Amino acid sequence: MLEQTEHQHCRRGFTIVELLVVVSIIALLIALLLPAVQKGRDKALVSQSIANLKNLATANELYAGDWNDRQFTACPDDAGLASGNCSQYLATIACPPQQLLGWDGNAMWGYFLGSSGKCAQYGWPEACYNWIIYIPMQFGTGSNPGGGNNFGSFRMPGIKSFHDYVNGRFYDPTLYAPKDIVPLNDVAKYFTKPAEFTYDGSAYEDSSYCWSPAAMYDPRVLAKNSTPPGYTNPNTLPAGFKSPPVSRCKYPSLKTRMIEHNWLQKRPNQVTNHNFGGNATPSFFNHGYNSEPASMFFDGHIELVGCLRAQQAEQRVGSNLWSRNTPLGTNGYYGGQSFDFLVKTSFHILTIDGIEGRDVLGAEG
Repeated sequence: MLEQTEHQHCRRGFTIVELLVVVSIIALLIALLLPAVQKGRDKALVSQSIANLKNLATANELYAGDWNDRQFTACPDDAGLASGNCSQYLATIACPPQQLLGWDGNAMWGYFLGSSGKCAQYGWPEACYNWIIYIPMQFGTGSNPGGGNNFGSFRMPGIKSFHDYVNGRFYDPTLYAPKDIVPLNDVAKYFTKPAEFTYDGSAYEDSSYCWSPAAMYDPRVLAKNSTPPGYTNPNTLPAGFKSPPVSRCKYPSLKTRMIEHNWLQKRPNQVTNHNFGGNATPSFFNHGYNSEPASMFFDGHIELVGCLRAQQAEQRVGSNLWSRNTPLGTNGYYGGQSFDFLVKTSFHILTIDGIEGRDVLGAEG
């Protein structure tokens, strides 16, 4: 006779060895997947910056369409008639349009040139020390090659006369690269504010992107056939400050128009560069050999242009793509503050022949 028997099964948990094996497998999977996740995130941030530059390319074309093919400029065309001197210009020529940032409530913010000369009737605040915001870029002085802060309107695409072609705001996400965390930490809070320009006194940051100042001057300023080669003081040229038309670009696929100003691509873990006299300043795009700023060219295409590529192009043509003869000296644009000793380039900033020159080379050189 068959009898049904009941078997009792013993229940037991995982052993320590089994748990360690499972944990090790999970850790291994994380180690394998994390770089891929980080790479995907990095690619998304680069794609967003490229999208920003595409929008800025459209804005540049719209500006040129309204201003007879001109590039953006904040400087009077005839500033050279006053030897580039603000006080002389206001006294003898005109009161130029002011550099406005935008409205905030009932207040208009901007960099005004003061109430002297032909601007006296308006009673504006400030003075000619704001002239640096009007000219494309300050080249420093002959007695001090690194003199001044080498700033200029090339750093300010957020200005009202241009941001009206973007989204009508100084602090607009289009003007800030998602990897540019230093300024973003300061100004992202303004992105949701309704005012055209919002400033609470705690932070001020210019755009992540900058124009090529070389291309904003008359090409004779950085002309290769000048004496000395590669630089003529714009103050000595009657039309030195006149922004050239886009049609004067001879190599639109090789001349950069706007780039990421700070070192954002392939940068080290150190975000700030303490070579600026101990100040916690972000590293610029030309401060590292591996730096590859997202760049917009005059033909409208956008790519990552590395300092390595720019330097290799320089070597191929015998150091004739950017000028070493400006008052900034052989280090060029903040070259003395480079993060490493391998990089040495001021492409985009000091391009020889300006808008008619090249920052990189094609396959045939």
